[in-house]
Amino acid sequence: MNLNTRDWKEFVLEKLFTIKKGKRLTSADQEDGTNNYIGAIDSNNGVANHIAQAPIHKGNTISLSYNGSVGEAFYQKEPYWATDDVNALYSKYEGFNEPIGLFFAAVLRQEKYKFSYGRKWTLENMNSTVIKLPIKHNKDGTVYIDAAKKYSDRGYVPDWQWMEDYIKSLHHKPLATQNKRTDVAQLDIAGWKEFVLGRLFKVELSKGDIKLDDVDKGRIPLVSSGESNNGIVGYIDEKGDGKAEIFKGNKITVDMFGNPFYQDDDFYAVSHGRVNILEPKFELNKPIGLFISSIIKKEQYKFSYGRAVYSTEASNMIIELPVQHNDDGTPCIDVNRTYSDEGYIPDWTFMENYIISLPYGDRL
Repeated sequence: MNLNTRDWKEFVLEKLFTIKKGKRLTSADQEDGTNNYIGAIDSNNGVANHIAQAPIHKGNTISLSYNGSVGEAFYQKEPYWATDDVNALYSKYEGFNEPIGLFFAAVLRQEKYKFSYGRKWTLENMNSTVIKLPIKHNKDGTVYIDAAKKYSDRGYVPDWQWMEDYIKSLHHKPLATQNKRTDVAQLDIAGWKEFVLGRLFKVELSKGDIKLDDVDKGRIPLVSSGESNNGIVGYIDEKGDGKAEIFKGNKITVDMFGNPFYQDDDFYAVSHGRVNILEPKFELNKPIGLFISSIIKKEQYKFSYGRAVYSTEASNMIIELPVQHNDDGTPCIDVNRTYSDEGYIPDWTFMENYIISLPYGDRL
């Protein structure tokens, strides 16, 4: 199907959607769970965390950031909690579904260039925002006009079926999972223990003065400071000048602002981006790396431009993890005190199984 926008007509957003605000929930108040928490971010379909708090918005809606990553729109299939930087768009069309939602999300993102952190997409501006959409026609090819003018003051009606068919025509097979939310392992943090990050990882700062503008495009990820795209700002060729170090994959990176990511593949890191490289002192794999990265993320609120995460701060960071237990339920104690002064041993198996049990965890 051809995407010819020439004959599309204008629609005001408030005629198409009822727009509802999100609600503030600080990191400290979030309880671990399985409900989607939508933040003002530009990746992961807007899902910034999974929480135990009950959803405040219904599924089959669109989340749209008006602050933070302004203009990022995502179709939300399941009920969710949206932060106060995100609005939820409830369609006034009864037949609204996922393909139509994905179409609208793509159209709405085209508006984000008009806004920024300094010019927020306020609720008033959002309601009055004008977008263009394909419209419904009569069988003879003339434009269909709705006498009730439900969606447009001029009587135009969005061509819902065309939007749905267009998305379906893209031949994209949705990512499927066999895991169910009811099968997710219980996350009881009551018995978790404290660990100093430097006891679990060797922490070093990124080396080599690599700037994205100075390198050729290639295949090796270049990691810098950032909260999206796994910290990757580009892909470059191998640097043979000896000024930059390539890091082996299966590590965790933590940038100067506390953004943690598991790096599966070999990568470079930008030195001026102050990226900490965490090399494990245990047998790390992807599920465990993702688990620990999410725990480190909980500590991010402690850091800012004025208090950056350098290697010393990263090494001294204290996180809580599940620990191994004996058959009688008491914690296993390592006489060598490898990972903690108290001798506690992180429960690597639980961490791995928990991540694998999550929806789409079977696709890692």
